Amino acid sequence: MTMPVKQHWRVAILDMYEGVPNEGMRCIRELLAAYAAENKLDLQTDTYEVRLQQAVPDLSYDIYLSTGGPGSPVDSAGSEWEQAYFGLVHDLLQWNERETVKKPMLFICHSFQLICRYFELGQVCLRKSPAFGVFPVHQTAAGRREPVFHRLPEPFYIVDSRNWQVIGLREDKLKAMGAQVLAIEKDRPHVPLERAVMAIRFNDHFLGTQFHPEADAAGMRKYLLQEEKKQHVTYIYGEAKYESMLEQLTDPGKIMLTHDRFIPAFLNEIIFRPRTTGPGPLPVPLQ
Repeated sequence: MTMPVKQHWRVAILDMYEGVPNEGMRCIRELLAAYAAENKLDLQTDTYEVRLQQAVPDLSYDIYLSTGGPGSPVDSAGSEWEQAYFGLVHDLLQWNERETVKKPMLFICHSFQLICRYFELGQVCLRKSPAFGVFPVHQTAAGRREPVFHRLPEPFYIVDSRNWQVIGLREDKLKAMGAQVLAIEKDRPHVPLERAVMAIRFNDHFLGTQFHPEADAAGMRKYLLQEEKKQHVTYIYGEAKYESMLEQLTDPGKIMLTHDRFIPAFLNEIIFRPRTTGPGPLPVPLQ
């Protein structure tokens, strides 16, 4: 017998932007509103400013989305806001270990780097040069089995905007907590550097992406057309790369495909195909 779908859902958005103007929050809110309308759901969202106000949600929410943000994911170690943030992560892990109804969380970009450091999964370090633009990412074997990726092609295209990366993964840690790498950055045979991790399924209920699955063409175009940003991008990458970025925004098979499919698929897995099994042994967090 199929149980009726729950109609009322509460979503906590953890704003990690530290007051910096961005398009990410708009995109997330618009995606959630569109998903609720399309599926005729009552979806309540509340936003918590984590880094400036040390505000984190309690455990009364159904779904948690943690955003990208500026700055170092390493220098914040030991800060009050990070202690509060990791306290929530710990409480959610404990909840999912003991309760039947699970509470999933999505970690995006800066949040992804933080949670990788929390779980001690690898090296969170500066890139040799910043990554910014529209890039292909490649699914691993585990990624091809991941339900959230099922409607994405191989490779699929994403918005990348970061100075930091996660490399040097510890296979023992991944295996111990049942985590799986889902995607890695594009192969660059001419560059003798390890490819960074772009997505990890940490457990049945925690999923993280180094990229911005919420990013849309309108927000990216608005960003690129600012004179200051145009000068910055052309100085680092050149005029041809800048024009290529703008051109790729018009391709419906690139970032808009990821925008339209990734977060809705993440929500589908929670709302229409919930996972009720436990995530296995709790990982040992960073002390």
